[in-house]
Amino acid sequence: MKITYDPKIDILRIILDDSLIEESDEEREGIIMDYDIQGKLVGIEILDASKQVENPFIMIREKCNA
Repeated sequence: MKITYDPKIDILRIILDDSLIEESDEEREGIIMDYDIQGKLVGIEILDASKQVENPFIMIREKCNA
């Protein structure tokens, strides 16, 4: 798993698997789920992340310290 945050475009990305993305669905406004060809969830994008989560940078630090 890899977590990245780009403050310039305010997107938090959680990559669960490095498989190619076959389909993406916006499950809720600003939350995009990425699926591989078999329908398995491989990633999550959170748009306007600073408005959706308390502090996007904390998620990256917590992941790194795990």
